[in-house]
Amino acid sequence: MKIYQNNMERSFTFTAEERHETYILVKRLLKIITPSLSKTEKRLVIKSLNNAYENDVLQRDAFGLNPVVKSLQTALIAAEQIGVGRDAIIATLLYCSYSSDSYDKEATANLFGTSVATIISGLVRIQKLYKKNPVVESENFRNLLLSFAEDMRVILLMIAERVNLMRQIRDAENEEAKKRVSQEASYLYAPLAHKLGLYQLKSELEDLSLKYLEHDAYYMIKDNLNATKKSRDAYIERFIGPIAEKLNAAGFKYHMKGRTKSIHSIWQKMKKQQCGFGGIYDLFAIRIILKVPEVDDEKKYHALEKTQCWQVFSIITDMYQPNPKRLRDWLSVPKTNGYESLHITVLGPEGKWVEVQIRTERMDEVAEKGVAAHWRYKGVKGESGLDDWLKNIRTAIENSDDMQVMDEFKMNLYEDEVYVFSPRGDLFKLPKGATVLDFAYTIHTNVGNRCTGAKINNKIVNFRHVLQSGDQIEIITSNNQKPKRDWLTYVKTSHAKSKIRFALKETQVKESLMAKEMMERRMKNKKIEMDESVMNQLIKKMGFKQTTDFYHQIADGTLDLNIIIEKYNELKNPSSVQATPIPVRSAEEFSYENPNELGESISDDVLVIDQNLKGIDYQLARCCHPIYGDPVFGFVGVNGGIKIHRNDCPNAPEMRRRFGYRIVRAKWSGKGDSQYSTSLRIIGNDDIGIVNNITSIISKEEKIMMRSINIDSNDGLFSGTLSVNVEDTQRLEALIKKLRTVKGVKQVMRV
Repeated sequence: MKIYQNNMERSFTFTAEERHETYILVKRLLKIITPSLSKTEKRLVIKSLNNAYENDVLQRDAFGLNPVVKSLQTALIAAEQIGVGRDAIIATLLYCSYSSDSYDKEATANLFGTSVATIISGLVRIQKLYKKNPVVESENFRNLLLSFAEDMRVILLMIAERVNLMRQIRDAENEEAKKRVSQEASYLYAPLAHKLGLYQLKSELEDLSLKYLEHDAYYMIKDNLNATKKSRDAYIERFIGPIAEKLNAAGFKYHMKGRTKSIHSIWQKMKKQQCGFGGIYDLFAIRIILKVPEVDDEKKYHALEKTQCWQVFSIITDMYQPNPKRLRDWLSVPKTNGYESLHITVLGPEGKWVEVQIRTERMDEVAEKGVAAHWRYKGVKGESGLDDWLKNIRTAIENSDDMQVMDEFKMNLYEDEVYVFSPRGDLFKLPKGATVLDFAYTIHTNVGNRCTGAKINNKIVNFRHVLQSGDQIEIITSNNQKPKRDWLTYVKTSHAKSKIRFALKETQVKESLMAKEMMERRMKNKKIEMDESVMNQLIKKMGFKQTTDFYHQIADGTLDLNIIIEKYNELKNPSSVQATPIPVRSAEEFSYENPNELGESISDDVLVIDQNLKGIDYQLARCCHPIYGDPVFGFVGVNGGIKIHRNDCPNAPEMRRRFGYRIVRAKWSGKGDSQYSTSLRIIGNDDIGIVNNITSIISKEEKIMMRSINIDSNDGLFSGTLSVNVEDTQRLEALIKKLRTVKGVKQVMRV
């Protein structure tokens, strides 16, 4: 691919290294796409990139990366590691040559086909979104899912692009942008890759995110893995040696390898089990990949695959003691993303538990390349088969009467599944965390609306009970039961939420009709004739967009009927004659003087935390105890109140992942003379008088008040929690430094 250059001054040019890398990448890519790409199409792609270069459309990103090189790298990842075809590769290469304002979908369709044009359209839409608000929030995900619904490959390419970006920013100096894209990779792209079965890319995204966001933890685990690699490899050889002998004797064709767990998964286990690296024993898994003879009949081929996997399972469990609780059978019931495998944990030499994964070559490719490989193996020609998989997503979107289904579908994307049974033995699949109420609505809407509880495994539970795989459920109903608003917090699936909302709307409509009848009777008693047009005018004047909302507030007592009737009389019979009406002018005669000002005010909206703040109900979160000076954000509660959290609050990642749309930016105003409560964790040697030394330092500090101290001692060490009131982070940091100087104190940290 030749990018021409003349003497014109441009904001973008190629370096010598970038030209060389472009040549190498193009050579690799042509080997993959040459069979499906004509010479004319190749010329058109090159011409499009050259035109973008000549017209100075190409721009480096926040990290200074070359857009053409980045597109080629992304296309290679999409082709080699995901398995996308011609249309997606062309779209990836062309995407960088379009700006969000210059893209012509019709012209692109005429040159490269409708499919390519649609994919680029989805990518351009995401580009526009990130220019407005480059933060992982529900708005981002909502638009992402819209692109997802239009063409599945948009999401696949976005995952490939983010993997490539995470690889390239290792030495980037822009730390803020680096942290942002790493958080997005962790919260958004890694879970999407997991849901689509792209486990290799998912692990890479998670590892790189950990590397950039928690540098010390990443390298601690990496160094430990390197230090133990020799002994680990030796153990794997001792473990698989006897297995290989048995498999060879049985005539299986296979290959076997040991796979070390990802650094991210090890870190998550360390946090979950609250232990160091030495406390994690299952650092690796053994994978046995069988080569099954080809059979023309697809059903017979799949049956042969399962038979061989179970035969290998039998051989291994005869040699090593299995743990029945750790059996994972994804052969009988594959995951929704097509993942099939048989996992068993056995007790190996030296009393160590070892996980063994048994699968075929077909299953392994599906596991590595995800949904694209899944459809290719199902015998679908080209990429049209993705549309079948996509119908489920479209159904979830089209059946909703509002955009809230997007947020709920987001939560479904992030979760695994549980499998439960009806009393007749029918198998149902639900997202992890689903409740009895979710199951009731899965059976039938009327069953859900009248659900009062259930009998699970012959034990009666309430409808909020969270389901576990293997539960057998019998729903209990009552004709007197009806949905309530708090039910929305007890269900997980978007289907149940939409049915509850629909029932609540029906109830609201009935209540509104009753309220309207009550108003008409009250007005009739007062000899007032109700004029529908005047009433509609009053409703709009009071700020109600929907008539039902107005009558609903009358029904629940929020609005006083007598006051409404007075306002109605004033509107219908004004006390004074109105002035001559001003002629109505068209909106086209007016223009906004400062158009830029409006956009800035929306995107830069920040909650300013001030002790004199009125009209907003806010509190400081108890989970992280923010104080003046801490970087903070606001989290809007279900009741409208706002809680202020520290940016590094332990709950922050989960809130951003699940409820990003409820997060607002926040900053402190003048601190005044307010004091804030916070806690410190102190660890040290249990020396005589050390507690007195600690409390003595605090008592000498101005404007710092100790509220409580709780000390535990064990084996010559003490650990304790110290609660103090301080004005700001500056005074707190000074106090921490002084406490660290106390003889015997090992560690002081903020809780």
